[in-house]
Amino acid sequence: MNTGDDEAKARLIRELLDRHGTGRVLFRNTRAAVQGFPERKLHQYPLPCPVEYLELPVGEHADLYPEVSFQSQPEVSEEERWWRFDPRVDWLIDTLKMLKRVKVLVICAHAETAMDLEDALRVRSGIPATVFHEGMNILERDRAAAYFADEEFGAQVLICSEIGSEGRNFQFSHHLVLFDLPSHPDLLEQRIGRLDRIGQKHTIELHVPFLETSPQARLFQWYHEALNAFLNTCPTGNALQHQFGPRLLPLLESGDDDEWQSLIDEARTERERLESELHTGRDRLLELNSGGAGEGEALVEAILEQDDQFSLPIYMETLFDAFGIDSEDHSENALILKPSEKMLDASFPLGDDEGVTITYDRNQALSREDMQFITWEHPMVQGGMDLVLSGSMGNTAVALIKNKALKPGTVLLELIYVSEVVAPRSLQLGRYLPPAALRCLLDANGNDLSSRVSFNTLNDQLESVPRASANKFIQAQRDQLTPRINAGEEKITPRHAERVAEAQRRLAADTEEELARLTALQAVNPTVRDSELVALRSQREQGLAMLEKAALRLEAIRVLVAG
Repeated sequence: MNTGDDEAKARLIRELLDRHGTGRVLFRNTRAAVQGFPERKLHQYPLPCPVEYLELPVGEHADLYPEVSFQSQPEVSEEERWWRFDPRVDWLIDTLKMLKRVKVLVICAHAETAMDLEDALRVRSGIPATVFHEGMNILERDRAAAYFADEEFGAQVLICSEIGSEGRNFQFSHHLVLFDLPSHPDLLEQRIGRLDRIGQKHTIELHVPFLETSPQARLFQWYHEALNAFLNTCPTGNALQHQFGPRLLPLLESGDDDEWQSLIDEARTERERLESELHTGRDRLLELNSGGAGEGEALVEAILEQDDQFSLPIYMETLFDAFGIDSEDHSENALILKPSEKMLDASFPLGDDEGVTITYDRNQALSREDMQFITWEHPMVQGGMDLVLSGSMGNTAVALIKNKALKPGTVLLELIYVSEVVAPRSLQLGRYLPPAALRCLLDANGNDLSSRVSFNTLNDQLESVPRASANKFIQAQRDQLTPRINAGEEKITPRHAERVAEAQRRLAADTEEELARLTALQAVNPTVRDSELVALRSQREQGLAMLEKAALRLEAIRVLVAG
């Protein structure tokens, strides 16, 4: 290995990790090692505990969720509903009015509380709100999420239950109200994680109202002072909950302040010790393997560079027009797609008969689950291209070329061939010979001008020809065009053969390297079986044989007449 050969060094590190380290299937990424997460800011609001809760039967007034206990009493009337006297509801209304149209996510433990809060906001304030709980089906939840996400006409606040909010993320909002607190730190982190994700552009504003001299107040103190779970992730939370849980639960209801403070101090000390152990116990080999020895950063840069290009939006607009898909502005960097009355093909993969909202902006897609992020790999894009390639649309065309260097009446023939291999997907031959368009531009003497005249340059000089005139011209020129098409295939065949040979070379080299790797691993690892080596050799032979059968397919013809 030569000094300064970075590629050789990276390869050596990969091989050492693979053969003598953690291998290729074990990796770990920690939050501390990944950039892009937002900061957190805590706002605490101690509120007086209402008399109605204090008068609950013994045990129930000390519950973490007194509103549920109060509302479950049979003698409670509609006029006595808990949200009419609970100071947290008054605080919530005032906070929402202060924030005006800022999107706010509210999470509480129970679906009943979420629905009651929606009623309270509607009756007492008129603030537009929607609810999200486990009693709703997927379609109802999607509609609620879309209503909350709508910037212009949507709800200011989305009220979620604990279970109902699982798996949903709302990074476009950065204000989170924890109307109550869960009984486990992992659930608390899960709540905050609805907003605290990569793609969040703002500091997370955590609003925590709680009732003074109640179990809520002590649970807040436990999470904040002992676990530090509001301002940072708490990887030790589960262990601490398991260790101190038997003492914690009784003390939430007990009035023994000294014992409570002792518990807080002990848990804080244990948390700091565990965090120190986690940090010093970092596996450097795992971190190196997870980071891909720098390859991950290069891949991210390549993806971002591709995101900045405009070729995909331009292509998709052309595709939508061709298939009769209406597109209209939704908001900045977002479009609404709907099938029109002139939709050409009902099988176009729009995804929803009523329409979908799309964006080409990665950051916007990360924060808006109701928007589909369109890339070259998206099923809509792939399916649309498949419809074009499998159908007759655009396969033949006649155009008038305006170029003073060409004598009027000169005929150029442009041919597009597809170089591809048809093989079982398990062979993964697309890695070596992906379908590629090979272009040929022939003049009257059979010379290929494609290397001198690009596709885009040629397109800028073309004008359309009426269909009737184009048909007459093709009929008159058929005998002259047929041999030129055959000559075009002869021009393209060597380029296709070069692609196939290079694909075979790469397949053979990659397989040989993998065989050498498995052989070396087998010497020190008895779990590497002989059958794996046999299967890999068989796959190589099948792949090489399939590549040998790779074919050229004439995909499109365009006749250009100088005028």
